Amino acid sequence: MVTEEELKTLIADCPHLYHMAMRQSWPSIKKHGLLPTDTLLNLWEVSGQLRTELTTRRRPKSVPISHVMHGEAVIRDQIPMHDHHLSKCLRDGLTPADWHKRLNERVFFWLTEQRLERLLCAGAYRRDEHVVLKVDTRSLITAHRDRIELSPMNSGCTMPFPHPRGADTFLPIDAYPYAAWRAKRRASDVVVELTVIGGVPDIKAYVTEVSIRTCGKTLERLL
Repeated sequence: MVTEEELKTLIADCPHLYHMAMRQSWPSIKKHGLLPTDTLLNLWEVSGQLRTELTTRRRPKSVPISHVMHGEAVIRDQIPMHDHHLSKCLRDGLTPADWHKRLNERVFFWLTEQRLERLLCAGAYRRDEHVVLKVDTRSLITAHRDRIELSPMNSGCTMPFPHPRGADTFLPIDAYPYAAWRAKRRASDVVVELTVIGGVPDIKAYVTEVSIRTCGKTLERLL
């Protein structure tokens, strides 16, 4: 489990969180908050076969959705993850559809700018512009601790090697084996992802910076 002292250390080591979204997403995020796929589909009233496909299968490309009142939104692709790899690395009886459901019920933050930059420079994304939210770690955890789960890996990637993942990949802060991972890793890698189940509707309260970025470049500051 994470002791209060360990949590203080984690926050000191990683004082900011980073979220990468589609270039055009900031207006929607400002209005509705940072929402996971499942909640976004509820708000946009997407149902039936399309909803099933978007929440239980890999998305090889981003999918635009529209709503008469809310306008346009984009459900992000899952290019770094492949279902045939998931089938090999999932544990505890989980199926690829189960894993997709777990991913789609939460929003994700990197704990270091280095990991953010790695994603910005990944082959599938390096030519695109992205909006990046920089978030205060302490205030987000204080406000949403009961819905936060931590992961020691990039849960949405199965390349180049499909690392094992299962029921204990995402764990609440109090259950996360901080000391065990700290014994194996440097401080900045003890936690790889901070996730919030149900999203962060009040994300603006914790954002310290919003920028448009590409691989290695900040193009514009929005906030």
